[in-house]
Amino acid sequence: MSEFETSQVKLDVDWEHFMADQDMEWVVKPTSWEEGAFLGNGLIGAMIYGEEHASKRNVLRWVTGRTDVVVRRTDQPGFPPRVPIGELHLELSGKIYHPTTMRLDIWNAELHATLTTTQGEVKVRTFVHSEDPVIAIELETSEGERDARCAWVAYPEVDHVLKNADGFNLNQYVPSVDVEKLEVNGVHVCRQHYSAEEMCVTAWKEVQIAPNRRVCFLSIAFGQGNADLAEAVDAIIRATSQDFQAWVDTHRTWWHRYYQQSFISIPDGQLESFYWLQMYKLASATRADKPLIDNQGPWLTSTPWPGVWFNMNVQMSYSPIYTANRLELGESLVRALEANVYNLIRNVRQEFQHDSAGLGRSCSYDLVATVDDEVGNLTWICHNLWRHYRYSMDEDMLSDVLFPILRRSIQYYLHILEGDEEGKLHLPATISPEYGSFMRTTVQDCHYDLALLRWGCKTLLHICERHHIEDSHIESWKDVLARLTAFPVDETGFMVGKDTPLAYGHRHFSHLLAIFPLHLIGCEDEADRKLVATSLRHWLEKEGDLRGFSLTGAASIAATLGWGNLALDLLKSLMLLIKPNTMYKEAGPVMETPLAGAEAIHDMLLQSWGGMLRVFPAVPDAWDEAVFHDLRGEGAFLVSASRKGGETQFIRVSSLAGEPCRIKTGWKEAIYWRINGDKPREGTADLSTSDGEIQMELAQGEEVILHRRKESLDLGIRAMTRNDKVVRYFGGHKPWRLYGITCR
Repeated sequence: MSEFETSQVKLDVDWEHFMADQDMEWVVKPTSWEEGAFLGNGLIGAMIYGEEHASKRNVLRWVTGRTDVVVRRTDQPGFPPRVPIGELHLELSGKIYHPTTMRLDIWNAELHATLTTTQGEVKVRTFVHSEDPVIAIELETSEGERDARCAWVAYPEVDHVLKNADGFNLNQYVPSVDVEKLEVNGVHVCRQHYSAEEMCVTAWKEVQIAPNRRVCFLSIAFGQGNADLAEAVDAIIRATSQDFQAWVDTHRTWWHRYYQQSFISIPDGQLESFYWLQMYKLASATRADKPLIDNQGPWLTSTPWPGVWFNMNVQMSYSPIYTANRLELGESLVRALEANVYNLIRNVRQEFQHDSAGLGRSCSYDLVATVDDEVGNLTWICHNLWRHYRYSMDEDMLSDVLFPILRRSIQYYLHILEGDEEGKLHLPATISPEYGSFMRTTVQDCHYDLALLRWGCKTLLHICERHHIEDSHIESWKDVLARLTAFPVDETGFMVGKDTPLAYGHRHFSHLLAIFPLHLIGCEDEADRKLVATSLRHWLEKEGDLRGFSLTGAASIAATLGWGNLALDLLKSLMLLIKPNTMYKEAGPVMETPLAGAEAIHDMLLQSWGGMLRVFPAVPDAWDEAVFHDLRGEGAFLVSASRKGGETQFIRVSSLAGEPCRIKTGWKEAIYWRINGDKPREGTADLSTSDGEIQMELAQGEEVILHRRKESLDLGIRAMTRNDKVVRYFGGHKPWRLYGITCR
């Protein structure tokens, strides 16, 4: 028996050491939202930073948020927006001075800081507990700072100096608030009354652990009456009654398990850190049983967008969770749609509600958003659910959640389709998201809607065939696919719609949705490839309105073409727009852009669409090495691969569902394979005539290992160890690292 036959792929990573290189680090105190350290557990969170104004240089701020705190507007119609809650202040005896350092330890999801002041020193450890709705702030003080204290400040009482530092957005609704303070069972409580029915409760308590060491515990609840007061107080009592270190260990254990669901390492230290910080951000922003990801996650600040946007933001925010093998985070989106089907139905005109549903552009967590000229948003969200299904092969979710919602979204399209004299079907004038937004431009046969309608009909037919559903609309969906007008195209590639070329800058890729993310148009056929390439080049040439999320979409399209060098250039350009703490901001902060950047990195390493796993499909020349382990692909496959010296060394594919397995390896010669499982078997395959593709029959629980050499093979997955990799790139401004001086 050869060495290979007894070998297994092994993940050989010192996780704590590896993740330490991805941490965010500050060598001076951060002073703004886009520089701050962020913590969260999918529901409550805090952005931590200070202020340079002389009157507040002794304060470090925990600007807190709870995602579901929304208030009905009294000044005008509109969905209930999110509102600011307030902040917890660490008030010091002296002014924060140098040397002050902070480091966000993402392996443990904790912030550690040493605050030097004009009176002494304070060491801080703070985290939002992974399983309990509690923020903890542990303080260790020197003699000169023994009077340092934590103080909760409701938003109406926040000093104008601090509010002014954060900026005001005149479009943001800030309600009138009555603030009430009391004490319940030894716990301090602040109730903010927005109305007779709406109230936010903050509860906190400080516990002395040693003469110079204490912990402040804070919880936030939202709702009505005394039940929410009891919820917040009980959370504090439970946290303070436990052994503190055991409670901390529970928090850390959750995060350690979360990270180890998959692994990637690339030679670019900046992008590697960026990627892992997005994995941290995702689990800080949502959980399976928490609200879906909105525009800001738990870190609300001054914004014109205090809600949920569905013409791109939610879709892109969730995009990395599928390949990253973190599907439980996607459950929050699945649950939100399942719980609000009635409202989705009510979003369309009454005469269509018997069989249709839809989703407008923006709303609160109840998904109440009337559909007007922007029609396709619900269908696009269904594509996220489809990805969730394809990567999990959860047949119950497919039949019980996705199928009925997608069916209704497509039925709405069928109601508005129009026929012409030649028998072709057309769409009336609708909005292509973000194109001509200020003029509310509408176009007939809009690419955005044609692509979504075509994808939706194909997917419904697939579901019916797989689940043996005899739906009364099957023939209608087939008829749409047969007669629907083609995508409008001119010499510049895909057009926005009929008689509407892409004439000026367009930050959205809504006119390219058939390419990405729907993948209705691939790149295997030469004509299709030329069309995709032409469309991408023309879009990027119209650079006047390109934004950060434009670069992520363009990077993923470039990766689809196999253009790894361009994909890398686009992502490096994105880094110039990302804030020091990896957040993103235009007129206000939004979540989706950096998260979609993580998805673009996936697309360079592993693509999974059209029933094909594509391994290292768009690796740039600069990445002569790269590894990944347990990334997930369509068909519920876990994939691992290693690349050295510019060549793929091995590929491992494990089947979780027994689906058909097709792999595009990138190899063009004979390879060796071995299937491990109940019935081990091995063999060779000649890929010279198959364009590097191989099809394997894998039963559920089996894995195949593919490699090029018959001799013994190193099947270890290890982190990149290049000496020139920049570490801890993000956090505060560190110009020596920006210029490549690592100080290691």
